[in-house]
Amino acid sequence: MGIGNELRGDDALGSFIIKELEKEEIINKNNGNIILIDGGSAPENFTGSIKNENPSHIIIIDAALMGSEVGTIKSIKKDEIANVNVSTHSMSISFLIKYLENDIDFKFLFIGIEPLAMNLGENLSEVVLKSVNSLKNTLILSLESLYN
Repeated sequence: MGIGNELRGDDALGSFIIKELEKEEIINKNNGNIILIDGGSAPENFTGSIKNENPSHIIIIDAALMGSEVGTIKSIKKDEIANVNVSTHSMSISFLIKYLENDIDFKFLFIGIEPLAMNLGENLSEVVLKSVNSLKNTLILSLESLYN
């Protein structure tokens, strides 16, 4: 699941990466094993769909203010999410995960990318776009090694 507001610069990175991954052959070839969700700025609207899928793993990608250099990509464990200020969506990721855990058993990974700016009306910054493309390529290579 990618999370973010497409109208707020680097906050859009989660949604952007999902749209990019949807174009990839490895995703389309394994339809059913991999489900991509663009959670936008209201990921809680997709909890019903997630529960219906009963996934074994959930990966969330979002802009995260981690006090790192702009464009830094970090994987953040479930118990560390409360210490990270994540983008502009309405529900906290911690609460979302706890809510889902009431009904399904899954492994969880949060991938955060340090944004440059999340101002209204801006596009993804160049440095964050490079990080997004790097993460996308890493995910694709990982999937190819699993499925080929």
